[in-house]
Amino acid sequence: MKFAIVFLVWVGITILLFRLDRDRSVRVSKALWLPTLLLLIVGSRPVSGWLNVWFGIGASLADKGNLDAQLDGSPLDAMVFGLLLLIGLGVLWRRSARTRSLLVASAPILIYYFYCLVSTSWSPIPLVALKRWIKDICDLVMVLIIATEVNPLASLERLFARVGFILFPWSIFMIRYTGLGRGFDADGNPENVGVTTNKNTLGLITYFITLGAVWSLLRVLRSKPHRGRAGRIVARVALVAFGLSVLYQAHSATSVACFILGAAVIFIADRRVLRRRPKLIHAVMSTVLLFGGTMLLFGGAGIVVHALGRKTDLTGRTDIWKAVIPLCPNPVIGAGFESFWNGFGRDIQGLSAIESRNLATAHNGYIEIYLNLGLIGVALILFLLISAYRNATAAYCKDREMGGLMLAYMCTAAIYSVAEAGFRILTPSWISLLLAIVGSNAAFLPRLGRKPSAIPIDVKQPADPTEIRRTGFATAQRLDSGSPGRY
Repeated sequence: MKFAIVFLVWVGITILLFRLDRDRSVRVSKALWLPTLLLLIVGSRPVSGWLNVWFGIGASLADKGNLDAQLDGSPLDAMVFGLLLLIGLGVLWRRSARTRSLLVASAPILIYYFYCLVSTSWSPIPLVALKRWIKDICDLVMVLIIATEVNPLASLERLFARVGFILFPWSIFMIRYTGLGRGFDADGNPENVGVTTNKNTLGLITYFITLGAVWSLLRVLRSKPHRGRAGRIVARVALVAFGLSVLYQAHSATSVACFILGAAVIFIADRRVLRRRPKLIHAVMSTVLLFGGTMLLFGGAGIVVHALGRKTDLTGRTDIWKAVIPLCPNPVIGAGFESFWNGFGRDIQGLSAIESRNLATAHNGYIEIYLNLGLIGVALILFLLISAYRNATAAYCKDREMGGLMLAYMCTAAIYSVAEAGFRILTPSWISLLLAIVGSNAAFLPRLGRKPSAIPIDVKQPADPTEIRRTGFATAQRLDSGSPGRY
């Protein structure tokens, strides 16, 4: 009886948060539910996993005798991601002009994806690698849907609210009132997992959404008084509070550090002196990077690591890095896209049998890329990070709200991948890096819905050559296909 009452109270809290945050003056398309669903899945459990939790049938839907199913998940989950991908591609087809412009301006992403596709040819199991590459396309499609919205900023606010209002309260519910929110790590120690399957996944989705919630709270506080503003402020404060609570209970030091870093970038970017002289953001970011580098060079890393509650070896990560790096089958091109752990990463020398058996990542995004894609892949990832920084700083000079958030996501994606495999497919950290690149380019797309304006399309019309070279956009006086709010 007590459990039923608590469950109904939690349902009421979720509904109340959605009602308080409702803003009829801002229209977002129904297509925004596609990236929302993707984040709800990758930030919690696969659909087959939830069916197994609720009805005990999810595990039986995977063909245990099929090698592809064991390596790449259940057919049900593959069908769900395939459906999201097909519908998402249909949406982008209707927004072809804006999508084409963003893809041209985001050429480093296309180069990286093309190399990943080529690398599937030398994977030990090419078909599985190809399936995972297709899943990775789903990440890019969802980011493009957000960036091609009529109002990308409002769409991001709505996205953070929808995902956070569902995942955060119910993570707390599952941790405190059910046994489903608690699990055990590889050593048998208890850990809080909430709606996910391990604490690192819970910490990752929590810092990603909470960072966006902090940004959206600042945005609504800066807005002029209007109907429903007080309710939205209450909902955003509650979202941040829930996020901080879940982040604390997850005990993921890497996610906590990334949240603190990202929140600091957002607050600094919002300062008045930077608003008046936005180019000073380069000095700010350089100071942050120089400070971090100096700490590492002069022994400050141990202090920082202990402050985050870790051992000086990053909880055994340095041992893992030393053990797996020599196992890369080809230092130049790697094992193939997402393929190292299919066979090369077994029976690792220098680690215990338990550690080797439970190891599925290198716990470092850059080393993980090296193992799968070689030095070429590492160079491409660094190129993506440089592009993300350049795009985000350029966006900040044009639109400080969009640019500040994109800078925060770029920094946290780079830092998170030092201690975790942050560049893997279908992870919020990888999605945040894609968003930092594509979302920053979206700041140069004129808004739709008010009056005909310069919409980026590929036509040979008179335009500013400097702007075209810098952003990859050409302009013409016309509206994009479709009406505001339709997709």
